[in-house]
Amino acid sequence: MKVSVCTLAHGRETHLATLVRGLSHSRRPPCELVIAVMQGESYRLPETSFPIRQIVLGSNGIPLAKGRNTAARAARSDLLVFLDVDCIAHPDLIADYARAAETHEGVLMGEVGYLPAGATRAGIDFDHFESLAVKHSERPGPPASGLSACRDYRCFWSLNFAIAKRDFDRTSGFDESFVGYGGEDTDFGRTVAETGLPLWWLKGAKAYHQYHPHFMPPVHHLESVLDNAERFRRKWGQPTMQHWLRAFRLMGLIERDGDRWRILREPGPADFELTRQQEDQPYASSAVVLEQLEAEAEREASKVAAIAAA
Repeated sequence: MKVSVCTLAHGRETHLATLVRGLSHSRRPPCELVIAVMQGESYRLPETSFPIRQIVLGSNGIPLAKGRNTAARAARSDLLVFLDVDCIAHPDLIADYARAAETHEGVLMGEVGYLPAGATRAGIDFDHFESLAVKHSERPGPPASGLSACRDYRCFWSLNFAIAKRDFDRTSGFDESFVGYGGEDTDFGRTVAETGLPLWWLKGAKAYHQYHPHFMPPVHHLESVLDNAERFRRKWGQPTMQHWLRAFRLMGLIERDGDRWRILREPGPADFELTRQQEDQPYASSAVVLEQLEAEAEREASKVAAIAAA
């Protein structure tokens, strides 16, 4: 079984170069790495034993969905492995996915370990990565061994997954009407489920997520999250990203306007400070921020009730 690795990139030269170096340590190298380049120029990358093909799409608001679809459709292998630009593939990742794909159709989702700041400073050292990496507390994990069925399409995440090219073609790929940040992964997971393809958690096929500052909930993408939430609702008749929307409402950023949300104000310094990932955190946590906001809302409601009862 031939395996193509697909990624997309805009800027992030150091992350992409580290992804390439990581793949060069694969015990079973990919047949190719296909990069959807979402900027005007291709990258200068490390030498590898496998070919790298860069498809330059430009930087004029290309949807992430189009980047992934472009890489997938250009790939020449039976199995597509999608890795985000900030991932480092464990040496067994390719082989783990290929082995699982021999007996399981649909989407295969491997492990992800989050690295703290500075973890890659000394280069590729998988023992070091493994000693530092932590699992995301808000995402379900794989079984203790083998594979287990994922029965909730909302768990799908494009950071690290594999799918046979024939199965990807059955889904028609990611929906390119989702522009900006938010919703396109959940939409693809729903499409996979509606197509009748299973989703699987896979022990192994591990990717290490390189540290970079982030905001959760993603206040820096407020407008596109609202637009994509509405797009998902119209398409499927159900809401999505409700935990982010709840946080935005408690922050006073949005309010309901009939079936839709509308922006009350743009995020300010205090909002960014609240949601900013700290350097000692390997990942940003929406749950931690939402818990804090809910507690503050409860305290405020108690004060109002006390005043009303006085």
